[in-house]
Amino acid sequence: MPKRQDSFENLDLFSVMDRSNGGQNRRRLETGSGSQLYKEGRTKMVANQIFAGLDIGTSKISAIIAETDDLGGMKVVGVGVVPSDGLRRGVVVDLEKTIGSIKKAVEEAELMAGIAVDTVYVGIAGEHIRSINSRGVVAVTGPDHEITFVDVQRVIDAAKAVSLPPDRKILHVIPQEFIIDNQGGIKNPVGFSGVRLEVEIHIVTCATTLAQNISRCVERADLGVQELVLEALASSYAVLGRDEMEIGVALIDFGGGTTDIALFFEGGIRYTAVVGLGGRNVTNDISRGLCTPVDQAEKIKIKYGSAIADEKQNDELIEVPGVGGRRAEEVPKSYLVSIIQPRVEEILTLAKREIQRSGYADFLNAGIVLTGGGAMLTGIEKLAEQIFGMPIRVGSPRGFGGLVGLAKSPIHSTGIGLIYYGIHKLIEKQNLPSEQNPDDFFEKVWGLVAKIREWLRKFL
Repeated sequence: MPKRQDSFENLDLFSVMDRSNGGQNRRRLETGSGSQLYKEGRTKMVANQIFAGLDIGTSKISAIIAETDDLGGMKVVGVGVVPSDGLRRGVVVDLEKTIGSIKKAVEEAELMAGIAVDTVYVGIAGEHIRSINSRGVVAVTGPDHEITFVDVQRVIDAAKAVSLPPDRKILHVIPQEFIIDNQGGIKNPVGFSGVRLEVEIHIVTCATTLAQNISRCVERADLGVQELVLEALASSYAVLGRDEMEIGVALIDFGGGTTDIALFFEGGIRYTAVVGLGGRNVTNDISRGLCTPVDQAEKIKIKYGSAIADEKQNDELIEVPGVGGRRAEEVPKSYLVSIIQPRVEEILTLAKREIQRSGYADFLNAGIVLTGGGAMLTGIEKLAEQIFGMPIRVGSPRGFGGLVGLAKSPIHSTGIGLIYYGIHKLIEKQNLPSEQNPDDFFEKVWGLVAKIREWLRKFL
């Protein structure tokens, strides 16, 4: 096998051997500038491609369409956001409503972009998500004991050979580090010499039927599912920096139905968890506490909500629409905060408990990054600092051009992250040697079949 030292350069530990196609069949392309995302030599791999991300959330469904240019930059060209009422805590409970919302969100994004898409990267979340760490070991038997791509595949296959219940499936296999003859911390083992190769991986699993329901909704919306991607993992591509992941950071994606947690250390993902509460619970508390419809409670939360009391605004009055034709009433803002703060404290405390359970709480030197719609709540950074006792920042998607004003918001972290995930997957796929690339293999097989058919027509 030819030596490929460059193929695992700057290895993305999110997913090494989990390969799939990225990019859309283009129907139109406008030129434009974007951020410089790729190193020289990799630009052509993803130039002039279309990617689409679909964030199917409990409170909203959003579709993002982006394109890459000749300079290797990515720009967002279409955004579609519609309310979602067919899901509960990340799980589909009404197929038809979910399908209709998906169609509408994608149509809005396509109309804005002037580009039709046929496949999407889809975010998945929910309390059914589980994760485990595993280790695999193989002997290196090649010439001079040089480690090859085949050895990497073998050791990852050995590590992911874990026993799972029949109702669960593997969503992601994420290498954390490789170990060669007891020497750890290796990102790229290809080309090294060694006798014993080990790998530590993070395996994310999901409920098979719940994942199938999400895929079915997307497919019935006349779209192909490029891949189901854990939402916290997708968001990390959009809001985290390499330096943060190296020294240790926790990502908390405060969504509508769930709060997703992902911990990173030494460049790799180490732990994932889901808290079954989110922004929708805060909205429901406001609806009950102020005796107002849920849609009005959401508007009040967005306009006046705060996660922590502010003495300067305790006397401020806000108007609360009544229910069933009753007249509107005015209540102090401090009363609204007294409804919001306990629920947000509960959610963040449950997230803290998960972080402590992980065993990596003492390794989060970069602190915590909050993202998602709930991270936009006023005062949440201050409240989170009090609960976690470490640095907190709100993370927004970055590193792209185009419709920055529409897409650069924490609510679009998953959607933008799905685009970045797709770009990285395409780069990984095109970096593999042909014998490791299943698409290249099948292209060669069908090419051979075509030649045989042509030969038979001539001589038989």
